[in-house]
Amino acid sequence: MQEASALLSLAAVFAVALVSPGPDVALVVRTALHQGQRAGLLSALGLACGILLHGTLVLSGVALLLSRTEWLFELVQVGGALYLGWLGIGAVRAWWRGSAGPRRLDGELTPSLFGPWLRGVLTNLGNPKALVFFLALLSSLVPADMSLPGKVACAALLFGLSLFWFSLLGLTLSRPLMRQRLLQVAPIIDFVCGLVFLLVAASIVGRLLL
Repeated sequence: MQEASALLSLAAVFAVALVSPGPDVALVVRTALHQGQRAGLLSALGLACGILLHGTLVLSGVALLLSRTEWLFELVQVGGALYLGWLGIGAVRAWWRGSAGPRRLDGELTPSLFGPWLRGVLTNLGNPKALVFFLALLSSLVPADMSLPGKVACAALLFGLSLFWFSLLGLTLSRPLMRQRLLQVAPIIDFVCGLVFLLVAASIVGRLLL
């Protein structure tokens, strides 16, 4: 009963956090808009895989060890800030060019069919704020003595909710009529998404310098 209650609380809190604007949402919006439904769904799957890995690291105790190893955690933060900054610059460049047609996104690391998936994984893992968030979320809502099946259920819940939300977002935005309308204001969307990436990257760097 205690574990079921913890899972319900986790689902409620995580669902609210999931729909909040941030780098993950910005990535799905840009990918679905510029590359279509398949790429949008692949990026959604990549984000969900990143969240699953974050959850697994926290539930297994590895994330706590990482956060207490100062130099290693700082290295992760620097890498994440650089990657998110790269995505942000690419989005702002797209806004500056003002091109609204489908194209390969700046910041895609590989031209392979699974490029959007990889970008989704790296965008989520590259945001060290996500690691801190999951540390706080799971340590406060998941009992320390939760059974292994319970922890597996927590990880599956995080993966399932994130995959559902990001896939729904990608499917909605890539519908032909919706996409056609959004492409008319694509430069503005690029600018807003780029700003989100850059602000998160700047906040990471700012925290490191303070």
